[in-house]
Order: sequence, then C-alpha cells, then structure tokens
Amino acid sequence: MTYQEKLSEIRKQMQADNVQAYIIPSADPHMSEYLPKRYKCIPFVSGFRGSAGTLVITPDFAGLWTDGRYFEQATEQLAGSGFELVKQKVQHAPEYIQWLAETLKKGATVATDEKLLSVLLGDLLKQSLGAREINLVHKDYIDPIWENRPELPAEPAFLIEDQHIGQSVASKLDEVRSGIKKHLADAHLISSLDDLAWLFNVRGKDVSFNPVVLSFALISATQADLFIDEAKLSTDEKEKLKQSGVQIQPYDQIEQALKNLPGGSALLIDPKRNCYAYTKILPADVKIIKETNPSTLLKAVKNQTELENTRAAMIKDGLALTRFFKWLSENIGKTKITELSAAARLRAFREEQEGFVGDSFTTISAYRAHGALPHYAANEESDAELKAESLYLVDSGGQYFYGTTDVTRTIPMGNTTAQEQTDYTLVLKGMIDGCKSVFPKGTCGYQIDAIARKPIWEQGINYGHGTGHGVGYFLNVHEGPQVFNPTNNPVAIEPGMITSIEPGIYRPGKHGIRIENLVATISGVSNEFAEFYAFESLTIAPINTKIVKKDLLEQSQIQWLNSYNQMVYNKLSPQLTEQERNWLKQETAAI
Repeated sequence: MTYQEKLSEIRKQMQADNVQAYIIPSADPHMSEYLPKRYKCIPFVSGFRGSAGTLVITPDFAGLWTDGRYFEQATEQLAGSGFELVKQKVQHAPEYIQWLAETLKKGATVATDEKLLSVLLGDLLKQSLGAREINLVHKDYIDPIWENRPELPAEPAFLIEDQHIGQSVASKLDEVRSGIKKHLADAHLISSLDDLAWLFNVRGKDVSFNPVVLSFALISATQADLFIDEAKLSTDEKEKLKQSGVQIQPYDQIEQALKNLPGGSALLIDPKRNCYAYTKILPADVKIIKETNPSTLLKAVKNQTELENTRAAMIKDGLALTRFFKWLSENIGKTKITELSAAARLRAFREEQEGFVGDSFTTISAYRAHGALPHYAANEESDAELKAESLYLVDSGGQYFYGTTDVTRTIPMGNTTAQEQTDYTLVLKGMIDGCKSVFPKGTCGYQIDAIARKPIWEQGINYGHGTGHGVGYFLNVHEGPQVFNPTNNPVAIEPGMITSIEPGIYRPGKHGIRIENLVATISGVSNEFAEFYAFESLTIAPINTKIVKKDLLEQSQIQWLNSYNQMVYNKLSPQLTEQERNWLKQETAAI
C-alpha cells in the first residue's frame, strides 16, 4: 500500500467507529525514544523517519507535528504522502492537543492506541479535550492494515558482572524500595527500558543503538518481578537474578499482574514513562501515585566505577576519531569520499577498539548545507561528496561494554567563508563557556543552557535544539532526568551526572556547525556562599582550530581551548603510532 492508501484505510476505520480524529504517537508501551521495528508506526503510515513527532488524522486533514530539528527532513519525506508538516514552536510540546480542542466540535471522539500514549499525555488529552466535551477512546487502527508487521525482537540478552558496574542488583533494589517507601507506595511499575537495564544490570539488542531488553518490572517491599522473554537469558543468568531476589515472569503477563494488584494498595508510576492503557486496567480501588521513577535519578548519578570505565571508553573513542580525522585530512580531494563512506570509515575505526559494541545512534555525517539539518541522516539519494572546501559536520557515538560516547566536531575541509569562520568561532565560544561553567549546588539545566547560548545570542543568533542531554553508562545516549535546554526543568545538576554540551548555528542552504563534548559534573569549591560544582570534560577528541577567529575569543576561552587540546594529545599520544602522534601534535597545537 502507498502512504495515501494507508491514510485512506485508517479513515475508513475512523468513519466506521464515528471517530473524528486519530493520534499516532512515536512510542511503544515502554515510552522509548528509539523503537523496535514493530512500533515504527509513523514511518509505516507516513514515510517520516525522524525520531520525534506525532501524526494526527481527521476526515479532511492529516498532519505531522514535529520540531525544528526535522522541518526540512519532514518536508522531503512527507511529499506525496497525504500528510502535511505542522511546525512545532516548542520542542517536545504536544501542541496538537490545543489544535484538536480548537478544531473539533463538542461531542466529537478522538481515538489513539493508549499503549503508545504516556500517562502524562493521556491525562493531558483527557483534561484538555474533556473541557470541550470531546471523548478520548482506545483504538488501534495500525495493526489491521500492517501486513507482515514485524514481531517483537528475540535477540539474547546478557547480565553485566556487578564489579564492572559498581553496584549489585540487590543493592539497587534496596535503593529503589527506599524510594517506593518515601512516596508511601506499596508497589512500583517500571516500564522504561533504560531504568530496567540499569536496575537489573542487564543489556540486550532489542532496540537499535540502545543496549536494552524489552521488559517490565513490578517491585514491592518483598518481591521483585521481572517480566521478560525468559528465552533471552541463560539458566545461569536467571539463577543469578533469583539469588538477587528477582523472580522471572513471562513478558506478556504484565497486564494480568496489574489486574491482580491487591485492592486498596498504592502503585507508584512515572507518568512520563508508563503507558496510559495500563492505568485503566488496574483495580478501581488501587491508588496511583505519579512520581519520577526512583531509578531515574539513581541511574543518572554515575558511581566511581562507571565514571572510570567511561573515561576508558573515551580514550578508545578518541583514538578512533583521531585516526578518522587524520584519514580525512590526508584523503580529501584525492579520493572520492561521501557522507556515507566517511561514516562507514569512522565506524571501521571504532570497530578496531576493544570493547566496541556498536554505534550509540545513527551517525550524522553532513557536508555543507546538510549540516544545517541538525538531525540529518544521509541516504543513497542525498549522499553528498565531500570536497576540499567548506565545512563537514560529524556527530557520532559508540557503545562500549564500559561506556557510551557522543561527540560532534565540525571540520573545515578547505576554503571557508568569513561567515563560516565567524559562526564556527561563536559555536566554539558557547561550547567552551558551557564546559568551563562553575555554578552553585541546586543549579538546573536551563541555567547552563543560557550560559552556552550567550555568545551566540549576543550576535542575534539562536538554535532550535537543547544544549545538552544526559548520557547513560553503556545505555541510552539520551538519558534523563537532567537536560540543558530552555524549559523550566526542575532537576538540579548533581556530581556524577554525565551530560552533553553541544551548541550550534544552522544556516539553511549554506552550512551547519555544532561542537559537542560530554562532561561529568564534579564538586568544586565550598565556602560561606555556597557549595559549587564544575564540569570535567570526558570527551577526548581534538577540536579543530584552523578557522578560529582568535580576536573573537576571550583570553580565558583561548586558555581553555589550548589546555583541552593539550590534554587530548597527552592522553592519546601513548597509544598512537609516530606518524599519528605527529599529525595530532600539529592538530592540537596551541593558538
């Protein structure tokens, strides 16, 4: 079926059920960012392949709501599909809800698969639409039209030894139970795959890029049930979990277990990370307590083992990046290099490193104007050839058995314009200011976001994505609860958190620039004014200085840049060949 035929089939089902609008979120029952193939409903229906968006279908309109990262991508991929792009003003905001409330008549019915709707969104929809006397009902219009729909993945999973992760499963369960008790709950439902992977020291291959396993957990003061396809674990691994106090249950039994919760009990759920459908199958007298998963903050604050292992992963990653940048500089203009072939070569350099498991996300390999698309993904049709001029942006990361990396560098390939040089220097200023921030305990992400944006704002320029996201430990490359963006997120930045700092400037049709390091929050000075924190730069990869406009940098920024590049050389050079060392020596020379 074509996309227009699929749209027509959905509308036929809507008409039969007297439904005036159908919502298709980008989600699965675990509220994941990256989805198993079975739940890639938006690409199936519309052709849009971005990782964030919502489809809304009415009898006479079909739209994709997404944010500025995907405007150009969506325009291209939706062409001829019957869907229109609706440009969101605020990233991740469910602006389609207001549109539905204003567009639909009183008494109308809105349908969605409530297994793909978070509790938070479900409550918001019910409240906003209910005020207009618009009904919300559960319907799945995708499954009936999806022939040969992919099954759920059956890849084997594995446990990580406690000593390699710094904390046992039993110890983590104790901490989570303390959180359950704090919120006066009797039981706790966990659906989010990164929380489950962290809690049970389990990793797998069920989702691209994120080493997680499809599962659920129900935890009480005396019991911990892990709902998982038990064929994914060996007999020894199941026994080890059992010794840690974990009972293995079939994956598809989670709904029955929720229906069987004791009457009068209180269930703790994270409204952002559980599906709305499961709140509707609970016994009527079960009280729902809506709070963030206790494991989310526990997971975000890395222990010393996790931090040390991540530092080791950064050196491996830095070696791969250095060899890639050297190869690029020596071959550009001599052999044909495209966005896809460059990404493949970078992947090959990472594969040479011990402990490498795979990419942590799809590499953004973007030349010239493609760099202006913050989440550009090269394909065979768009695959541009790199030339010895202008700018090349590469945003990539690796999953290692001992850490997760995410790094962006923008490389001048040859002749560059004055505007490219100025923009590059402004982005570098923002990245440096973010990395060298010193801030009092209690500081939140939006304050760090403003620090990194200031040099760019001063020139009347802005960028449409956040400045930083949390990063997991051999887990999701995007991990909360902390985030550096303009939203008033109340989560304070704490020692042990790993977060990205990645400002950018994007000029459509011309170029895009982003420079990104991962940083760990560390303790700084403590005095009569406050306890202060700072950042340790974890990423170990040279920052290109060839087109830096030195007169735009402050002395403290020059000192930071020179010190950082010297650190890169000192840490990587012992593991490089003489030829590689000589190249890196020049690349990291002080300005």
